[in-house]
Amino acid sequence: MVRGRTSTHRATVVGRAACLSAVALAVTACGGGAVVTGGPDGVVRSSWGDPQNPLEPANTNEVQGGKVLDMIFRGLKRYHPETGRAENALAERIDSRDARNFAITVRAGWTFSNGEKVTARSFVDAWNYGADLRNNQKNSSFFQYIDGYDKVHPESGRPTARTMSGLSVTGERTFTVRLAQQFSSWPDTLGYAAFVPLPRMFFDDHAAWLAKPVGNGPYTVERYIRGSQMSLRTRKGYPGTEKVRNGGVDLMVYTDSNTAYTDLVAGHLDLVDDIPAAQLRNVRGDLSGRYINTPAGIIQTLAFPYSDTRWNTPGAAKVRTGLSMAVNRKQITETIFRNTRTPATDWTSPVLGADGGYRAGLCGRACVFDPAAAKRMIRAGGGIPGGRLTISYNADSGSHKEWVDAVCNSINNSLGNDRACAGRPIGTFADFRNQIGQRKLTGPFRAGWQMDYPLIQNFLQPLYYTNASSNDGKWSNAEFDRLINEANAESEAKQAVRKFQQAEDVVRDQMAAIPLWYQNGSAGYADRISGVALNPFSVPVYNEIRVR
Repeated sequence: MVRGRTSTHRATVVGRAACLSAVALAVTACGGGAVVTGGPDGVVRSSWGDPQNPLEPANTNEVQGGKVLDMIFRGLKRYHPETGRAENALAERIDSRDARNFAITVRAGWTFSNGEKVTARSFVDAWNYGADLRNNQKNSSFFQYIDGYDKVHPESGRPTARTMSGLSVTGERTFTVRLAQQFSSWPDTLGYAAFVPLPRMFFDDHAAWLAKPVGNGPYTVERYIRGSQMSLRTRKGYPGTEKVRNGGVDLMVYTDSNTAYTDLVAGHLDLVDDIPAAQLRNVRGDLSGRYINTPAGIIQTLAFPYSDTRWNTPGAAKVRTGLSMAVNRKQITETIFRNTRTPATDWTSPVLGADGGYRAGLCGRACVFDPAAAKRMIRAGGGIPGGRLTISYNADSGSHKEWVDAVCNSINNSLGNDRACAGRPIGTFADFRNQIGQRKLTGPFRAGWQMDYPLIQNFLQPLYYTNASSNDGKWSNAEFDRLINEANAESEAKQAVRKFQQAEDVVRDQMAAIPLWYQNGSAGYADRISGVALNPFSVPVYNEIRVR
C-alpha cells in the first residue's frame, strides 16, 4: 500500500501571519488590541502554513492540510495521541479470517456536522472517489490493494469502472472489503485521512464543500481565508469519546517560522509547533520552560530525481553513497539543531522500536562521515552528474536554508571543492511541491517523512514502491516491490516485519535516498494555554489544550 501525508511532504511549513481585515474574526495574531477569551470557550491561536491543495481527504498528503483533516474528521481507526497505536474509532468491528476479506461494522450514532448520518455508504463512496483516476487524488494508491482498483485506476489508459469490485455495502452500517492479496496489517492503516467517510454534500455540491469542508470530527470549519487564517470551532454534540477542552483553534498562516516565534514570545500567538533552528538556543529562556522536545516518527532524507537518467545509472548508487559519507550529520544536528535531531542510521524511525522493524546502524559506513572515502566513492561512480550538485528546498521555513547550506558546506569540504554543492531555494512549500510533481528538479531535494501510522511499511512503501503516492523521486526496483508485496501478504506480524526489513536492505544497498537525521517534535507555547502535548506524529493534540 502506499501512503500519504507527505513528503515533507509531511514537512512542516509555517509562515508569517497577515492581519485580517476589520470584517474578519476578532481573534487574530496581529496584536494591538486583539480580543481573546479564556476558559472552555477560549480559542487557541496557533501557527500554520497553507496546504498545497484543497482539503479533500484523498488529495492531502502534507502535514499542514493533514492537521486540519485530523481535527474535522474521524475514520474507522484513530491513532492514540501518546502511543500512536491504531484503535477503533468509528469501527465497531473489523473481522477477517484470512487477512484478505474483511467485514466492517460502523458504530451507530455518528453524524457529520451538518446532521447527516455516517453510514457504510459514507465510507464506500469516499473510497471509490479517492481511487478513481478521473478524480486525480494524490492518495489514490492507498486503495490499491482493494480488488478492482486496477479497473478504476489503471496504470495506463482510461478507467473501465467507476467503483472497486472489492467494496460492497451490506447494510446501513456494514460493508465488506476484499483485497487483491493478503494484507494482515491493513486495518491498522485505516486511521489515515484518505480513509475517512464523506457526506453527500461532498459529491452533490463539491465546490461548496471545498469552500467550507464538512466532516464528522470534533471541530468544524468556520471560515478559511487562504494566505491568512483557518478558523475551527468546537463541534457541539460531537459523539466521539475524546473531550475537547477549548472553544476552537485559529490556525494563523505564516511564511517565516522566525516571525511566528517572535509573535509567540510577544504574546500575539499561543502555539508554535515548529521551533526554528535559529531560536533553539534561546527557546528555554524565552518561554520559561514552556517548550516541548519529544521523539517523533519523522525522518529527513535527500531524495533524487530518478526521472533524470543521470541519477539512474549503475554508477550513480556509488555517487549517492559517497555523498552520504560526505555529510557530517553529528556536527549539523548538534550545532544547528541543538540536539533536536539525531543522526539517522536507517530509513525508518526509532519510535517503531526493534519489534516494529527499526534497526540502529543499518546504514553502516555509508552514513558515517568519512571525507576520504566519500571522495573515492564519488569518483568510482563517475562523479557528480554535471559536475555540480544543487539541493532544492522550500525557502518559506528558515531552518531549511540553514541545514541545506550546512550539508553543502560539508560536501564541499569533503571533496575539496567549494563549488561542488549549493542550496537551491524555492519560494514556497506549494511551489516546491509543484516543481517536484512536474519533475523540474535535476538534483537532490529535501524529502522528509512524517509517518501516517506506526508501521515499518509506512516508512518504505509510500516512498520507494514503484509509482507510490509519495515516491517523489520515482525510484523503482523490482526486488524491493516483490519483497513489499510478500511482506504485506504475511499473516504473522513478526514475519511481515522481517520481510519489510529485507526490502529496506535493498533501499540501503542502492542508497535510494540519503538518510540524514531523525527529527523530534518541537513546540513552544504561551502561558495563556496549558495541556499542550505533541502526538507521535509531532502534531499538537489540539483538543486537549486548555485556554486560561
